[in-house]
Amino acid sequence: MSQYVMKGGNPLSGEVLVAGAKNAALGILAGAIMTNDPVTIENVPMVQDIEFLLDAIRDIGGTVECRPGGTVMIDGSTIRKTMVNNDYIQKLRGGYYLVGALLGKYHHAEVDLPGGCNIGSRPIDQHIKGFRAIGADVKIRNGMILAHSSRLVGAHIYLDIVSVGATINIMLAASTAEGKTIIENAAKEPHVVDVANMLNSMGANIKGAGTDVIRINGVTSLHGAEYTIIPDQIEAGTFMMAAAATKGDVTVRNVIPKHLESISSKLREIGCEIVEDDDAVRVIGRNHLHSTHIKTLPYPGFPTDMQPQMAAVLALAEGTSVVTESIFENRYKYVDELVRMGANVKVEGSVAIIDGVSSLSGAKVLATDLRAGAAMVIAGLAADGYTVVDEVAHIERGYENFVEKLQGLGADIARVDNERDLQKFKMRVV
Repeated sequence: MSQYVMKGGNPLSGEVLVAGAKNAALGILAGAIMTNDPVTIENVPMVQDIEFLLDAIRDIGGTVECRPGGTVMIDGSTIRKTMVNNDYIQKLRGGYYLVGALLGKYHHAEVDLPGGCNIGSRPIDQHIKGFRAIGADVKIRNGMILAHSSRLVGAHIYLDIVSVGATINIMLAASTAEGKTIIENAAKEPHVVDVANMLNSMGANIKGAGTDVIRINGVTSLHGAEYTIIPDQIEAGTFMMAAAATKGDVTVRNVIPKHLESISSKLREIGCEIVEDDDAVRVIGRNHLHSTHIKTLPYPGFPTDMQPQMAAVLALAEGTSVVTESIFENRYKYVDELVRMGANVKVEGSVAIIDGVSSLSGAKVLATDLRAGAAMVIAGLAADGYTVVDEVAHIERGYENFVEKLQGLGADIARVDNERDLQKFKMRVV
């Protein structure tokens, strides 16, 4: 079982380059199969979630070519089946985008129900509602989503809750439906906009992405395209939090600062200095950070995917911070691990109350999910002594070359595969 081992106490410094947005890439790569022409996608983060999706596309017959530098070419003309049921898709939350893509192209899809991190209920009822509204018959049977329609017709859809996944999935299917589809109460996240822009580059007619009303005029077919994925907002935010926790000075490059406004704002509130450039954000940590209150909300609010990392920083901030999680009910599993390191955190329902401590101490902890794992690494980099993080496969689902990028910022961290390598690291790092 692979682990991350680190010795904390080094302020991170230097520059780090952010990869493409994983959450955008999942929708974009699924959408690439909707044409029989080749589609080339650049700035693809080669993380486990992406690899699982690409393997699933290969499994149904799609041609996938991965080129150096994060470029992926997909040819959907070779797809021979619309049933996706394999180990890859069962491990992947974003695999449900293949339902919208296959339904839009072939009017039929059978896809295993998604897996991913166990951070709370993420029902697909809004996806199903949207598919049914445009004319699909949708059933859940034997652990699979079955969707079929002889004819997809545009409809007016109001999402009962703001759902990124449902918004993207309905956009995919409705792109080739007859007539106009309107999605109200749509998610406004940057990766929703990115998927819409990519589909438009393939010939779709989607307007309003980034607002709460998206209008889609269906087209008869899509064509090939070349497209570059936006930078990953959550990866960027994670390095920003690591700089704050370690009292470092880090410039995060290849970012869109506007996408990071909610994160930058909170870091300013607790005492960090934030310097923004056209495509970079510099975070300068301070010796004394202050408490604040956080509530996770859909974009442009504070992202739920940054809540654990922020909590790791607030564990070292003076005063009492209150974090309210409004998206996922199981997002506080990491708290017990943070407490093992000396943090003072109590959870009451959807609220975490954090009384800042002067220091954390290294411990053996668990990455309970993707973002919680990143939070444990941040805490370990700021803690006294050695920290070992187990279950790092969770982290590698969403971060490309995470250890190497941290090493480039001066972190004493390594990925080890056995006890011998763990001891060698401890002997090497004084």
